[in-house]
Amino acid sequence: MKALHARYPFLAASREAVEQADVDLAGLIREEAVVARAAERVTGALSAGEIGDPHRSTRVELLSYPVSRVLVSLVDERICTRRYARAEAERATAQFRDAREAGLQLKSAQREQLSLGDLLAEFDLANVIRKGSNEEGYRVAVGTYLTLISNLWGDEWRLVNRILADGEVFIASEELYTLLEEAISQRVARGLPLAVPEELAEPLQERVEEIREVLSDLDLSREIDTVVPDRFPPCMKALLDSIQKGEHLGHHSRFAITAFLASIGMSTDEIIDLYMVNSSFGEEMTRYQTDHIRGETSPTEYTPPSCATMQSYGDCVNKDDICEDVINESHPLNYYEHRLDQADEEELVDWREEGGDEEGETATPD
Repeated sequence: MKALHARYPFLAASREAVEQADVDLAGLIREEAVVARAAERVTGALSAGEIGDPHRSTRVELLSYPVSRVLVSLVDERICTRRYARAEAERATAQFRDAREAGLQLKSAQREQLSLGDLLAEFDLANVIRKGSNEEGYRVAVGTYLTLISNLWGDEWRLVNRILADGEVFIASEELYTLLEEAISQRVARGLPLAVPEELAEPLQERVEEIREVLSDLDLSREIDTVVPDRFPPCMKALLDSIQKGEHLGHHSRFAITAFLASIGMSTDEIIDLYMVNSSFGEEMTRYQTDHIRGETSPTEYTPPSCATMQSYGDCVNKDDICEDVINESHPLNYYEHRLDQADEEELVDWREEGGDEEGETATPD
């Protein structure tokens, strides 16, 4: 087993290295170090969006990957699968980008280095992604492009906003890493959940329960269908206020508030009504984005960013005691659920049930 196998456990060469190691899952789940690292990969993906620091042993690091896939399968929650695959992909892409841009030679099982060509070939992309003219950017076959952006949100990825010529889409050099990350994420998630025999599942139940506790703490799976703006977390109140003032929101801010509103039960049409006060509002584009976030036109139903992500993009504002003492800055949905739970029933008047204003217009949250 080589270091590259552990860095990129989804590679065909890495799978072969596991097979040649003459180990089976029944044996691996009895190795505490392997199982502990596997659980760390999954819990880290859920709580922090990253799989944690690599184990000092290359063997443990590599073998923890198939065990982590078993754990994800036993949890069998779509949000767990999605977050785990995304975290694995982000780590691998960051390592590849940093090494490539630093000019490092990464050792592989076959050619003693991992080049861009090797990675493209791994995903059958070598013939559909090519360097652009004058060595600027890349050109991607349109069918491949559409497949790789299926889970990406943002106006910049829409085909209508791209240069398309001779069946190829132009992308900037930095954007190639985003597409590679999507390819890796799709590879990691492929086949999950696995069918796990009872004799393998039983010894892992304690670890599975640990992961479920982390997932429960995030509390992203509860169905909320109540829209009470007074109970919104401060960050979402601020973003909603910006919308109602007709102010421009950046990409991440727009995604955050749209995903939040969709997660608490608002329909696409209701969300579009909120955006109509903005002079730059475009109904077709807003409908496309909202349907994508809601999972209507994509395989993924997106949840709003965590508190940590909101902080990193400058959208975490006006923090109060609930943010810091009750939910421990974990997630805006946790805040909102807490506020709903603390309210009397008569206080929870859904703004959608309040009717129109005096002029007969649709009421919107203040």
